[in-house]
Amino acid sequence: MTTRTRSRPARLVPVGDTALRFRMVHGYRRAFRLAGSGPPVVLVHGIGDSSATWEPVIPALARRHLVIAPDLLGHGSSDKPRADYSVAAYANGVRDLLGVLGVERATLVGHSLGGGVAMQFAYQFPERTERLVLVGSGGAGPDVTPVLRAMTLPGAAGLLHLLRLPTARLQVGVAVQLLRLLGTGFGQDAPDLLRMVDALPDATARAAFIRTLRAVVDWRGQVVTMLDRCYLTRGMPTLLVWGSRDAVVPLAHAYRAHLAMPGSRLEVFDGAGHFPFHSDPARFVTLVEDFLESTEPARWSAEQWRKLLRDPEPVGIGPIHASGERNAT
Repeated sequence: MTTRTRSRPARLVPVGDTALRFRMVHGYRRAFRLAGSGPPVVLVHGIGDSSATWEPVIPALARRHLVIAPDLLGHGSSDKPRADYSVAAYANGVRDLLGVLGVERATLVGHSLGGGVAMQFAYQFPERTERLVLVGSGGAGPDVTPVLRAMTLPGAAGLLHLLRLPTARLQVGVAVQLLRLLGTGFGQDAPDLLRMVDALPDATARAAFIRTLRAVVDWRGQVVTMLDRCYLTRGMPTLLVWGSRDAVVPLAHAYRAHLAMPGSRLEVFDGAGHFPFHSDPARFVTLVEDFLESTEPARWSAEQWRKLLRDPEPVGIGPIHASGERNAT
């Protein structure tokens, strides 16, 4: 089901302290933001980003939910060791942070790489996943912006360093403004992409970024897919959110994932780029809250999971609507 979001306004009001907090997990410092109370919602950022990307929506979501927004290892204010930066390792890291915080089950909201992490979390830990919200998510095809493909090539660390120099930033800034004036999708997303470059202050941060990127992208595009396991979202309320002008992960991937995920719901933000929750945070909050209120959390047993793996399209279970209801077949 593809729909357009209603424009009911959401008041973005402060709820508690959303400053960074820190916990040690496996000997590494993990940064995260925590706000509100109620059913847990975990916000997982994209590559090169941090939990700060969710600040426009955390206060409103925290009115009714416990919101947890981690800085993934190698990102933001979390430690940046020489470590495993694969999607599976990130899913493990989210699980372990939730364990430290005493959170057993949650709805996962993932953006870009974070969408792949959320999907991987649901695959690895279905018993701990209540719902999925995937925003401009990776994993639904090889296409990705040439900028990220170029960053996987030799010399990428040096290029990232050069982009931080004042003279280079001035030239890049002029080019970005030109692209925006021309109305290109990349011109819309470029400011957020440059913000992520600014968030890589030293060689350690840049190395972590490149290791993470090379785990999911090479010069030909995305190398990790979720399409072969999307059928496992049957019974898992799933919402896909995309910007119609996403220049990083094209809108075609949204429709591909939507078809591969039984009963999923797709919402397209007209005119938005790769960060629809930045373009219209109130609209995004309204959409997510409506989705949370209109669906029942998934509950899996080990036996149900085995049956689903053995029979990707089990007899007697039809499509699952956004309401959480099933149609008999």
